[in-house]
Amino acid sequence: MRVKEPARKNAILIPALNPPESLESYIQELIKENFQYIILVDDGSDTKYKEFFQRIEAKNSGGGQTVVLLQHEENYGKGRALKTGFSYFVRNNRDMDGIITVDSDGQHKVRDVINISDALDNMTEASIFLGVRSFDYDFVPFKSKFGNKCTSILFGALNGRYLRDTQTGLRGFKKDILTANFINLAGERFEYEINMLIYAVKEHYPIEEIEIETVYINDNQETHFHPLKDSWKVYKVLFSNFVKYIFSSFASSIIDLVSFQVLLALFVHLAVDRRLLTATVAARVISSAFNFAVNRKVVFQNRGKLTKQFIKYYLLCIIQMFLSAFLVIQVNRLWGISKLVEKIIVDTILFFVSYHIQRVFIFVNGGDGNADT
Repeated sequence: MRVKEPARKNAILIPALNPPESLESYIQELIKENFQYIILVDDGSDTKYKEFFQRIEAKNSGGGQTVVLLQHEENYGKGRALKTGFSYFVRNNRDMDGIITVDSDGQHKVRDVINISDALDNMTEASIFLGVRSFDYDFVPFKSKFGNKCTSILFGALNGRYLRDTQTGLRGFKKDILTANFINLAGERFEYEINMLIYAVKEHYPIEEIEIETVYINDNQETHFHPLKDSWKVYKVLFSNFVKYIFSSFASSIIDLVSFQVLLALFVHLAVDRRLLTATVAARVISSAFNFAVNRKVVFQNRGKLTKQFIKYYLLCIIQMFLSAFLVIQVNRLWGISKLVEKIIVDTILFFVSYHIQRVFIFVNGGDGNADT
């Protein structure tokens, strides 16, 4: 006689919009594998699906397992459906250790869901597990292959952590991660999923990648991802901080130039050399103070210790200034082209390097506490 295995300690969250009929049997398969707490979010499906969802809830509740049906009156998007499910789970987690998000279209095999669940069981700290697909197969639609690979490269370049599949819907979360800050991140549609990863990297949550079977049903025709509208929202989130960084730097440059001109007029009584030096240094102090404040509060939205960050920032400014001069000299010796072109090349590279140093080393929350000092 087969001994019944204990119920798994991870809940399942399924956001659904006009799902296929196979969702019902898929949920029953999950229950057979001892996933006995399933949160199903109907994200404003057509009225003809109302009875379908109610049947799934009624048929699969009782006898130790529970399917909870949460319904949106209209379609708000996958991101909102995930937030609704996460919020319900936090309030009613029933001693679960974590929660696994699964798409409703059958692309995530139950054995892969089990692997994510086992990984959550074996991890004690707050962690995220991603079920990653391979996009190198011939059957993967070109738009999916190209889009996912580009997004992964850009995500790594802008956030300092390369993830092979940033768009995967199969994700496992330890319950300690699901704070209000995590659940209330911006994004109502697919951009919420990329925002979760950006936040997780920023907060230094461990992210583990687990290989899963790559499945595309009917050339991915079941997807509700809009190639233009949703791609724009995803990349808008992805580039948000870097665009703020660009504007912060541009505004600082304007302030530097304006301050320089004003200070030249104020110090008219000084000798020319002293006047230029004083105006240059004072203008740079003013513009860099502005840049520091904007980067800290707006770009990187940091709450670490002010004194440490201030010292680190100005140390970076000094190093970057001397490094720029050194590299321009070396590039000039190597190439011997226009000095202006050489400086533009060097400073552009240092601009990107400075962004990552500020993000990873200067404006970092971890270990610095939350209060300004």
